[in-house]
Amino acid sequence: MSTLSIVIGVTERGSRAVLAAEALKKAAAALGAAASVETRSPDGVATPLDDATIAAADAVLLVGDVPADGRFAGKATTTATVEAVLADAGRVVAAAVAAAGSAAAPTGAAKFVVAITSCPTGIAHTFMAAEGVEQGAKALGHTVKVETQGSVGAQNTLTAEEIAAADLVIIAADTNVDLARFAGKRVFQSGTKPAIGDGKGLVARAFAEATVLGGAKGGAGRDLAAEVAAEKAARAAARTGAYKHLMTGVSYMLPFVVAGGLLIALAFALGGIYVYDDAHAGTLGQALFNIGAKAGFALMVPMLAGFIAYSIADRPGIAPGAIGGMLAGSIGAGFLGGIVAGFMAGYVVAFLAKAIRLPKNLEGLKPILLLPLLGTAITGLLMIYVVGEPVAAVLAAMTDWLKGLGTTNGVLLGIVIGAMMAFDMGGPVNKAAYTFATGLIASGVYTPMAAAMAAGMTPPLGIALATWIFRDRFTAEEREAGNAAAVLGISFITEGAIPFAAKDPMRVIPALMAGSATAGVISMLVGAELKVPHGGVFVLPIPNAVVHLGGYLVAIVAGTLVTAVLLRLLKKPATA
Repeated sequence: MSTLSIVIGVTERGSRAVLAAEALKKAAAALGAAASVETRSPDGVATPLDDATIAAADAVLLVGDVPADGRFAGKATTTATVEAVLADAGRVVAAAVAAAGSAAAPTGAAKFVVAITSCPTGIAHTFMAAEGVEQGAKALGHTVKVETQGSVGAQNTLTAEEIAAADLVIIAADTNVDLARFAGKRVFQSGTKPAIGDGKGLVARAFAEATVLGGAKGGAGRDLAAEVAAEKAARAAARTGAYKHLMTGVSYMLPFVVAGGLLIALAFALGGIYVYDDAHAGTLGQALFNIGAKAGFALMVPMLAGFIAYSIADRPGIAPGAIGGMLAGSIGAGFLGGIVAGFMAGYVVAFLAKAIRLPKNLEGLKPILLLPLLGTAITGLLMIYVVGEPVAAVLAAMTDWLKGLGTTNGVLLGIVIGAMMAFDMGGPVNKAAYTFATGLIASGVYTPMAAAMAAGMTPPLGIALATWIFRDRFTAEEREAGNAAAVLGISFITEGAIPFAAKDPMRVIPALMAGSATAGVISMLVGAELKVPHGGVFVLPIPNAVVHLGGYLVAIVAGTLVTAVLLRLLKKPATA
């Protein structure tokens, strides 16, 4: 069992040091490690570490603002920010534990090894490599669990607890494997061939040559971008069920909407709003329009549906989902039909994968032939004969209502979209509003998208402005982070406001929601339209990307000012 000595240093009064200490103790206990924690704040030093405790420690973890200390000379030391601890204490502790044992596995000591194997086709080499790693680890006296990422998707999937407990991670793959969940662990990567040819030698080499992946980094300054990235990763990892599947589909759909929308805007800039008619045949403008509208936008709903199904049923779900999405487009069911087709295809294929049993030597036919064929047939027939027309009717009614919005209804919609975008800054409520607005682009309704982006930009922009003009409300660390918040704000990364809201949610979040609602209302009132779903201020200069650009800029500026002023009124003067 590893023993850790931990020092947490903060420059402001409050509960953050205590919360971080408790989180680290729980994370250490979950990993089977013992932790002693010293906290330093303007109120003094609590539970100081004595010399005997430090001497017995296998590693030292310094969190936050901790100056160099000779007491820890010669100890394996890692650093982290307080925000990183609050976001994922397990990852921080895992990095410290890994540093304590990062030399090589002691001879004869039984270790727990986790591995992933994968090959391009996902059939033979994936499972042969898995067998090689398993046999090699057992021959060396270690316990092992191998996750295979084959043609039928991930099998024998590694849990977060197993990864946290692992002494070594082996990636034996000929494809790209996402390593995000192994941050802070000792990782060794190779192709499948060494695992198949000499599994025992591969495992021994991995223990000798593995290196710690990533890990939290500390420093005197505050890295707001890193905090935001950590928060987004933590939220992505926490997604489950239907929300996770929908967000997977949306993330793969967005590049098609962005590329298609910008190409259409450029086409209009070159040939006018009638660039698609016969008078412009053969022109560059019409060519760009055809690429953006007839290719880019045509793939938007199929990609949404295909990757919703992929999230549910892995690779065998992509074809049934994408084809169901294509049918949704042809029927007129739009993005709503795509969502329905994606979930329907995913769950149909997942059911078939469990229900169909084949001899082991024929299992390779299931993901390549049977699941795509049967899944596509069932999903397609259901779209054509059962759900397609009703969903198309719902979408048509919603589109007509949105296009015919009066002033009162437009104001209400702007308030709702704006407040939702700021409420949890990238969380489920924010994403619900954003997905609604993005999906309507394919139906030619652009005002909700404009309101959503304006409302999503104002939280970090308002905070940045407040740190500049109301400096007494923020600590020196927060004022420095305000500069990064401004960059995130103009880039439409709402999560840039999260670290500030997390410290003082009861005062900050209402200010953010009021500012975003203001931006959303003004955007709707001026009739601003946004043809692309992302990009922040960088898409504003593109001709025809934004309709009523002047009014739209007023909406963003007004929302930013309201946010900053309310922060001045609601927040108490900073104590440090």
